[in-house]
Amino acid sequence: MFSLAGKCAVVVGGTSGIGKALALGLASAGADVVASSRSQESVNTLANCLEARGSKTLRITSDVLDRASLQLLHDAVLSSFGRIDVLVNCAGITRRVSTLDCSEELWQSIMNVNLNGTLRTCQIFGKTMLSQRKGRIINIASLSTFVAFLEVAAYGASKAAVGALTRSLAVEWAPFGVCVNAIAPGIFPTDLNRDLLDSPRGKELIARTPMTRFGTVDEVVGAAVFLASDESAFTTGQIIAVDGGFVASGVNQ
Repeated sequence: MFSLAGKCAVVVGGTSGIGKALALGLASAGADVVASSRSQESVNTLANCLEARGSKTLRITSDVLDRASLQLLHDAVLSSFGRIDVLVNCAGITRRVSTLDCSEELWQSIMNVNLNGTLRTCQIFGKTMLSQRKGRIINIASLSTFVAFLEVAAYGASKAAVGALTRSLAVEWAPFGVCVNAIAPGIFPTDLNRDLLDSPRGKELIARTPMTRFGTVDEVVGAAVFLASDESAFTTGQIIAVDGGFVASGVNQ
């Protein structure tokens, strides 16, 4: 069960953080994986790691703000592998700023990456999956899909919208054999957030997590492998929180 042998997976935003962990995890489960981002150097480095795990891959950059680059990625993968079985959308940005001080430009930039970027990839890759009558799309949601975090209103709104988009596409595309789900990761230390997690905000996050620890990015892989596999054939429109119990938590003490 849960073997991805013979499947082709594309991970957009897949060369760092959670995206990198998912790309490597899907490869370890047997899939051929193409991990793409804006950095050619990062794409090349991760491609070497994927090949070391026995995965066939391509070295192609893409930018979720640029529909043409996503189309080129899609076309190259389809040409090389003949099909696209799995799409994982990991590209995302955030900025902490009070809502009154959040400019329209900043708001739109966060929406354009997190929400519109996810829509672009789903449209481009989903069209092929619909024609195949089979496919798996895994979006990356957030704890802020469910609950509010102080001074990240744009990010929270974008990720709540990703949750709504996931459910909408799941309903629309279910008759065509395409399952659309999302993973909402809990708090995972990365190079980008370590300073934050050492702050009082980090201590509050730990206090609100029943497992009383942060996660590791590898702990998201199992959910992704399940959602990418044939065993998830009757699972669609779901947002799976991998969060140490954060969303379920009320009072912990």
